[in-house]
Amino acid sequence: QVQLVESGGGTVQPGGSLTLSCVASGMFGRTNALGWYRQRSGEKREFVARISNRDLTNYEDSIKGRFTISRDNSKNTVYLQMNNLEPEDTGVYYCNLWVVDRGQSDDYWGQGTLVTVSS
Repeated sequence: QVQLVESGGGTVQPGGSLTLSCVASGMFGRTNALGWYRQRSGEKREFVARISNRDLTNYEDSIKGRFTISRDNSKNTVYLQMNNLEPEDTGVYYCNLWVVDRGQSDDYWGQGTLVTVSS
């Protein structure tokens, strides 16, 4: 089985920075993508960013230019560097792993880490 564990959340003032980490443990195939989603208060979980095994990236438009996603394949770890944080970025951030192997796809989720941006 696969397990995802996020860390790095906390409280920061507007304009500040945080870096989130997610470690993926267990066995999974090389064809995969790691990503971040978030759930803000009273809203549905939404896509933030993803990065493939070939280092191709996608970002939600509102955070493009402020957030950077990266991965360290030797550690099966994905990072989300968040700069110039805004109160609207407050929410629970979830790590996601999507895997395709032999025509079958699987999704895995972490438990989430809370990010609070407040004065």
